[in-house]
Amino acid sequence: MSEFSHRALELTDKKPLIFAAMSKHLFYFRMFISKFILEQGGVPLNPFMTFDYFMLDTVDRDVVRHANNVLLERADQLWIFGPISDGVLAEIVQAKQQDKTVRYFGVSDSKDIVECSKNDAEMEDEVQDKRHLL
Repeated sequence: MSEFSHRALELTDKKPLIFAAMSKHLFYFRMFISKFILEQGGVPLNPFMTFDYFMLDTVDRDVVRHANNVLLERADQLWIFGPISDGVLAEIVQAKQQDKTVRYFGVSDSKDIVECSKNDAEMEDEVQDKRHLL
């Protein structure tokens, strides 16, 4: 029908949208987490790739948080990478309220990503007493 063709128009199989949640301590590793999700057959929604770190505080942080919540709502699954911070815990609570699949991954030696159980997921100090919310 159209005279225009492009390889992208042939790549139409459905893939799950994966929201990548990680502590600010893994900010430097954000691209490798997106790469990992692509290699696993998903499409990453990585807030640190979309919003950098709160858009360098050029907009109110709650504007970024709200946009982040919208991305999570549209995602099919939530994948947690590395230690769980208070912000990541908020994303877990939201995903559970929306009946999304939540998966946990440990990051070791800044290069190895290995799936783990929620019981084995690392928690940052400020949320140690909130493991029951996982």
